[in-house]
Amino acid sequence: MKRLLTAIAAFFACFGPLSAQKIGYINTETILNGIPAYTAAQTQLDNLSDKYKASIETELGKIEVLYQNYQASRSSMTATQRQTAENEIISKERVVQEKQKIYFGEDGIMEKKAEELLSPIRKALDVAIEQIARKGGYDLIIDLAALQGVVYKNDKLDLSAEVLAQYQANQP
Repeated sequence: MKRLLTAIAAFFACFGPLSAQKIGYINTETILNGIPAYTAAQTQLDNLSDKYKASIETELGKIEVLYQNYQASRSSMTATQRQTAENEIISKERVVQEKQKIYFGEDGIMEKKAEELLSPIRKALDVAIEQIARKGGYDLIIDLAALQGVVYKNDKLDLSAEVLAQYQANQP
């Protein structure tokens, strides 16, 4: 908490006296929830994620059954049969891990789909924020959704509704 306050104080010190600055804040969570295209995209992403999770869980269930069958019959297997069964289980686990990476990894399908669906909305939102900042002569607009530890905010400085209105006005 001290680091955050120190960083904010240093930031404001760089810009000179605080009284000369025009500052406002937004809450991007509130704004995004007011954009139907965003909520539709988020629903689409959630459904896709659920589909991929179900697929992974199904595969893991099959591996669990395979492992339980192996444990039950392991004592009656030869060393070669045990090794073959173990290799099969390990191989299937690796396939599932690879699928998880393909679906949910850093450059996975979900990441790319989120970028495809949400990037245009976020870019348009950035344009709306910049327009409000220029029109209102704001030197600084802070996003409360990105900050932790905000202990006080003056509702008069909240620009979220203006940004949402500007975003909607910019849409065809």
